Amino acid sequence: MFLRIPCVLSLLSAAASAQLAGLPTPRLLTIMPMGGQTGGTFEVTIGGTDIEDADALRFSDPKITAKPKTGADGKVEPGKFLVSIASGTANGIYDVRAVTHIGVSSARAFAVGTFPEVTRAKANTSLETALELKPNTVVNAAVTAATADFYSFQATKGKRMVVECATSEIDSRLIRVLIITDAQGRDLVVNRRGGPLEFTPPADGKYFIKVHSLTYEGGPEHFYRLTLLDGTMTERTPEKTRATVVSAFSWMPDSPLAKQKPTSAEKEPNNQQSQAQKITLPCDISGSFYPAADVDTFEFAGKKGDEWWIEVASQRLGLRTDPFVVVQRVTKDGATEKLSDVAEFNDIPNPIDKAAYEAGSADVLGKLAIKDDGVYRLQVRDLFGGTRSNPKNIYRLIIRKAAPDFALVSWAFDAPNGPNYAQVPARPLALRGGGTMALQVAALRRDGFDGDIELTAEGLPAGMMATGLKIPAGKTQGMILFTAGEKAARAISNVKLTGRAQINGASVSRPCVVASVVWPVPNTAQEIPVGRLQDDVPVSISGFELSPLTIVSKENKVIEGKAGTALKIPLALTWRGEHTTALKLKALTPGFEAMKETDIAVKAASAEAVLDLAALKTAPGDYTLAFHVVAKGKHAREAEAAKAATEAQKKADREATAAAAEAKKLAAAAKSAPADKKAEAEAAAKAAADKQKAADAAKAAAAAVAKTAEAKAKPKDFADIVVSEPVRIRVVDAAKK
Repeated sequence: MFLRIPCVLSLLSAAASAQLAGLPTPRLLTIMPMGGQTGGTFEVTIGGTDIEDADALRFSDPKITAKPKTGADGKVEPGKFLVSIASGTANGIYDVRAVTHIGVSSARAFAVGTFPEVTRAKANTSLETALELKPNTVVNAAVTAATADFYSFQATKGKRMVVECATSEIDSRLIRVLIITDAQGRDLVVNRRGGPLEFTPPADGKYFIKVHSLTYEGGPEHFYRLTLLDGTMTERTPEKTRATVVSAFSWMPDSPLAKQKPTSAEKEPNNQQSQAQKITLPCDISGSFYPAADVDTFEFAGKKGDEWWIEVASQRLGLRTDPFVVVQRVTKDGATEKLSDVAEFNDIPNPIDKAAYEAGSADVLGKLAIKDDGVYRLQVRDLFGGTRSNPKNIYRLIIRKAAPDFALVSWAFDAPNGPNYAQVPARPLALRGGGTMALQVAALRRDGFDGDIELTAEGLPAGMMATGLKIPAGKTQGMILFTAGEKAARAISNVKLTGRAQINGASVSRPCVVASVVWPVPNTAQEIPVGRLQDDVPVSISGFELSPLTIVSKENKVIEGKAGTALKIPLALTWRGEHTTALKLKALTPGFEAMKETDIAVKAASAEAVLDLAALKTAPGDYTLAFHVVAKGKHAREAEAAKAATEAQKKADREATAAAAEAKKLAAAAKSAPADKKAEAEAAAKAAADKQKAADAAKAAAAAVAKTAEAKAKPKDFADIVVSEPVRIRVVDAAKK
């Protein structure tokens, strides 16, 4: 059984934690519509936090583009964009992000399909206001709270119709209920389990589709894409062809195991021991947990001393399954068959304990050691399959000799005892100048591989460097540090994260995918974070804002110390803005987390971290370290923009005053002008009056902009994690001179 249970914190602690605000971070939370038709151009509206000044949208496929929408007056309409999907763009789910002055935002799913699309424009919460749908059409909407949304359609007796409703597939919070009703609103078919709803009309006529939340929640975050399909259609609306659960990182479509084709298939009936399907090892078998309570039994000959690795992929394919494998030895006492348990295989554990994301899986990966020659039977089942009867609940069963390998997943570091320890905030890789962010990397080691894994990042934007902190032999955790130069210009680019290792004498490279929480979680005691994998890895530099604190090694060199001694690391600190609390410096690098905290006074220009190499049991070698602190103070967002707006307001005031004086002067001159100069003087006075009017309007506009900028730049309390730049150390053998 594979469950994730949130840590229960006291309500007081959780409430106090929820009050602490991090630095402004761009998060794209909604986009309406949530997708579009291939070859089309259409308007979208975005919503989220700290994205008010977004001037671009960035999609994971370059064939999808966007530009800001402008009104009739030529001015940009905030939060609105015109999206174009090039013809030939493949159906499927992509990622979209907003680009702001702070940097790139968190991602939101965006669907591309071939059917015509509509966006619901007005409420449809009754039979009378139902929105009519044509077959093979997609409608984008957000469910209305405390009620249901209604759609009408015409149907023919006996002609099957299919209704699909994408929710979690496109990052929605909605747990939807689909209902088909007759013309009077009486329920005919109800679907609360997800998946499509199929309906064969009992008579010609008008029918309705009702959509509502299981708990009757609603609002912008409970969005959905509803598709009405003619039952004769063979093409369905796009589904997530990629598995997005975080645990899928170890079974990505382009991984060696996923790319190979199964060599055989399970053959029913094989539920009973007497029906066991005979197989030879190694094997790669495709099967399904169908019908409900299905148990697939396989029989093979085992040889003493053999070791086999057993892996099942199902949950990592994006399915709500929980595979379980039991292996038994078959012996006979006369005509009586006796079964004795040899091994059980259940969940793949999370590579990192107490991680922000569940990178473990309900799938199976384990080693089977054969201790005696004989006949063995393996049974595979879905632990919760007794209530599921879906032929799409497939699995892959692979039994192989050891094939050492590894897979990598990463996420933005968030200190487990940081300022918002009850929160999971969704951190995009958006760096301020002079700032450093850390990606925590987890490795799933397959089939006994235990060597070093070197981590690298390629394709960085100008002004940024990345340092990979390797995953040491036998360990499952590493880090990649991204650092933006203080004077770096605004930039964004997709980076490629890679892990490299030596396996059986050969160099092997594996991609490192990035996970993020789907929705920021304010309190993990009340809500379990749900993460997913990202399509790409965009990294950005603000170019407008600087980090409130920069921590670097005071000596730009490798700091050397002897094993078993205390190694002192001098640090330099650059403070920006207002800080209110002393710091407690902690080591971030795996293997050094037990370092004694270093206290740092507010505004201290330097500090000294001390590593007790004896207590840490640090072996001789070269290491790259990083430290982190929780900085607290007041942050003035867009202070430079506010300053510029104030200067622009002063300039507009001066110009308005000058225009008023000039208009007054010319108006007086027109009154006293001689007859032969009257017309010319009046024309000049009118032009001056028009100029004054325009100057007054510009003054008012500049004042409004300055007021907004000043309000935005007003310092606000923050508490956030600050990571140091990489520090290089060398530990030498104390016995060597």
